[in-house]
Amino acid sequence: MILFTYFADFLVYTIFGLSADTKIAGSLHFFFEDISKIFVLLIILIYLISLLRAGLKPERIRNFLSGKKRGVSYFLASLFGAVTPFCSCSSIPLFMGFTQAGIPLGITMAFLITSPIVNEIALVLLGSLLGWKFMVLYAGVGIIAGVLGGLFIDLIKADRYLTPFAQNMLGNSSESTTHVNYSKKISLSERNTFALTELRTILKRVWIWVFAGVGIGALFHGFVPESFILNYLGAGKIWTVPAAVVVGIPLYSNATGIIPVAESLLQKGLPLGTTLAFMMSTVAASLPEFMMLKQVMKIKLLLIFFAMLLFFFTLTGWIFNFFTII
Repeated sequence: MILFTYFADFLVYTIFGLSADTKIAGSLHFFFEDISKIFVLLIILIYLISLLRAGLKPERIRNFLSGKKRGVSYFLASLFGAVTPFCSCSSIPLFMGFTQAGIPLGITMAFLITSPIVNEIALVLLGSLLGWKFMVLYAGVGIIAGVLGGLFIDLIKADRYLTPFAQNMLGNSSESTTHVNYSKKISLSERNTFALTELRTILKRVWIWVFAGVGIGALFHGFVPESFILNYLGAGKIWTVPAAVVVGIPLYSNATGIIPVAESLLQKGLPLGTTLAFMMSTVAASLPEFMMLKQVMKIKLLLIFFAMLLFFFTLTGWIFNFFTII
């Protein structure tokens, strides 16, 4: 990921000639670094997933999952989310790939919830500051959140709240934009054509939301001071944890970018649980993510997803605040 940082450095400090200690430079640097990273990841992941999907029968995946208890499927998807080093936005291509493969929505949501929450940088931070017990507890809470979230999504039959585009990918519509004949062996050229078609189709739907979301996040990133968070959320009251979650949602950062902020907040006295809730919200519940998901989820499902994240982040914050005072 360091190449994206160098790219943003070159644009902001060399081409634009801005000083690194200005707010506008911070916002622009954040924008160019994240917009380039997200689009590169989107292009690579969507293409590779579509390339694999072209020669993979969706029935095989569905049969594999149906051969296991649903709870095991939720756990496997959540565990996969825990070990994949993706931020919330770069998890979206895999989410779409799961949907394209006909995997039930609850299982894909288990992955989507856990993937950006349980990241290696947060685990290293907790392990170095508080020891392995807190690191394991944090990973366990994130995986359980994914399992419970996926279970809830399937219980309410939330696939009816997907957009026609997403329902089409799930195989609920006969108006598929791209068809693959699985009765014959697919050549590499045909796979490539299929993957490029899928890539164009998805990028046309999400590119404007990526630009808009990262732009809004960049403004918050550059112009919202750290002191604001500390002054209003540092009291340790029970309401400060959900408040930290709400404050973190529009800020948006990747895990690497938020760790120095989290360390600073901890050193200045912000409770651990409140800091973690803020960090998870900033990393895992970003505006770019919701804007991209708007292409596959109707507003009702987006609100349900948002409410689940708010609940799990808040619960995690309360749990860690409780364990640090006993």
